[in-house]
Amino acid sequence: MDKLPAKMSHGFTLLELMFIVAIVAVLAGISYPIYQDYITQAKISAATSEIMEIELLLQRYHSDNFSYPDSLDVLGPLPSDPWENPYQYLNIATVKGKGKLRKDHSLVPINSDYDLYSKGEDGMSVSPLTAKHSRDDIIRANNGSYVGLASDY
Repeated sequence: MDKLPAKMSHGFTLLELMFIVAIVAVLAGISYPIYQDYITQAKISAATSEIMEIELLLQRYHSDNFSYPDSLDVLGPLPSDPWENPYQYLNIATVKGKGKLRKDHSLVPINSDYDLYSKGEDGMSVSPLTAKHSRDDIIRANNGSYVGLASDY
């Protein structure tokens, strides 16, 4: 049986370990932002889907009662948006003035029946979609023809 020379080692040197740690750190630095973008897109998709489901419930309510409800509470328990905030709803027929209505870049209301939206990741929103706090909102616009990110509308 051959014996190994006394100087031959079976471990890694400190330099080799530091090199491996550096490679892992670079890979983590590259992959983390990609992962965060994936999570954000998944939450946007979930909010879009849930808004469309609530829209169907509202249409069913309208066909039974010939008007939209004053609040979402009459539809039963609804899920929170992916950021754990309640979905926002405004029946336009019951609103006095146009101050609370969601508006596009020309300050024209984006719906004529009701507004339904999520406040998005920052949990804040204001009426015009061009405002900083509204850019990440998930909105229903054009009376349901568009459901998606306010910045893409």
